[in-house]
Amino acid sequence: MVSVLAKKDRETAAETVEAISSLIGVVMLVACVLVVVFAPQLLFLVASGLSKQQPEVRDMAITQLRLMAPVAWFAGMIGIGFGALNAVDVYWLPSISPLLSSVMMVVAVGGLGLALGNQVGEPQYGAIGGIVLALAFVAGTVLQWFAQMVVQRKERLGRLRFRWDLKNPAVQDVMKVMGPALFASGMLQINVYTDMQFTSYLKDPSAAVSALDYANLLAQTPLGILSNMILVPLLPVFSKLADPLNWDELKGRIRQGILITGVAMLPLGALMMVLAKPIVSVVYERGRFDPALSALTASVLMAYAFGMFVYLSRDVLVRVFYALGDSTTPFRISLVNIGLNALFDYLLLPFGVPGLVLATVSVNVLSVIALIFYLNRRLGSLPLLSWSLALLGLTAASGVAGLACWSMLNGLQGWLGNQGMILQLVELSIAGIVGLIVFVLLAMQLRIPEVNLFINNIRSKVLKS
Repeated sequence: MVSVLAKKDRETAAETVEAISSLIGVVMLVACVLVVVFAPQLLFLVASGLSKQQPEVRDMAITQLRLMAPVAWFAGMIGIGFGALNAVDVYWLPSISPLLSSVMMVVAVGGLGLALGNQVGEPQYGAIGGIVLALAFVAGTVLQWFAQMVVQRKERLGRLRFRWDLKNPAVQDVMKVMGPALFASGMLQINVYTDMQFTSYLKDPSAAVSALDYANLLAQTPLGILSNMILVPLLPVFSKLADPLNWDELKGRIRQGILITGVAMLPLGALMMVLAKPIVSVVYERGRFDPALSALTASVLMAYAFGMFVYLSRDVLVRVFYALGDSTTPFRISLVNIGLNALFDYLLLPFGVPGLVLATVSVNVLSVIALIFYLNRRLGSLPLLSWSLALLGLTAASGVAGLACWSMLNGLQGWLGNQGMILQLVELSIAGIVGLIVFVLLAMQLRIPEVNLFINNIRSKVLKS
């Protein structure tokens, strides 16, 4: 969407958005119906082991999937609006609108807790809780879509109007990229579903799936926030530099995207690996979330944290291909990697859930290598050596920061203990701040321009708020 709309005037862009929304809306409506009808079969594809080991969980999942089927249509419209708003440099709403869905979930869970009191965790209320969560998720998505539509209309980027215009050249340009791009961008979720399929065959599939889900939520929170800060502004820039005459500047922007990703994600990944156990304990460990599940979730979070940088780097590189009008290359790489992920899942299954996450991390590493190879061949001699040296310096600084964080955490726990949520929160906060300070001090000595750029961006956002 961004690569096409960034080059259009508002009137043409509005017609294009309406036509694409109509087409995608029809496709998503069919998808909704198929999800409702074939929910049992779809669940079997991602967690076939539940049918024999935990049939009651399978039945609840089928009910939730059917209730949440309308999300497919609204999510499609949200995605189109996200791209349209980014194309005209409106970033604030796409960045914060997911909070609306989260707020609805919090309200629903809080309301259920007030209604049921101490019995909220009892098995007989499990079905009610599942239905409430599903409906709250749908309501939050609808609210997110409505808020985005209001801003789209204000920005003259189309209305909720059916416009069937498949012969429109702009629509055809978008669709050429969109089909393969949807598949390539969804590789992470496809790999998560593949992981869940293997997870359902572990000794305790319910605990394994829960750990995978809880850890993924913790990992996706900073990834979602930082990806909006890093990726969203880059795609319009990449699109405007797609002409071969601008490729030297494009190479500089690619370096900027990769290194800013390194500045953000390498220290964050190192600190999350060190602080995984107290983070999980503070966020989740209460009620039926016992220490054993906490330890399992922490080990999975450590695996996710290890792969944060390559995950976001892959997204930066994929968006360069989209800006160049090439979605085929990322699509082919993703297609190969889905098979590789299944193979790695099989090989690493003896290591439990963390092994399955590391399988996905390995696939993302291979994706980055392949994307850089093809991008280097297309743009001609990328300065890979200078990029690698800068990333190596940032990695070393992150390692030292992680070590400082670990030392501070162990020192605080040895002095104060680690009992109680408030104490754990204070300890992980102090340890995390120490780690960040160490990283900033070391990174500034590397004299990498992107370090100062990232710090200045953070500083300006803090001062504005």
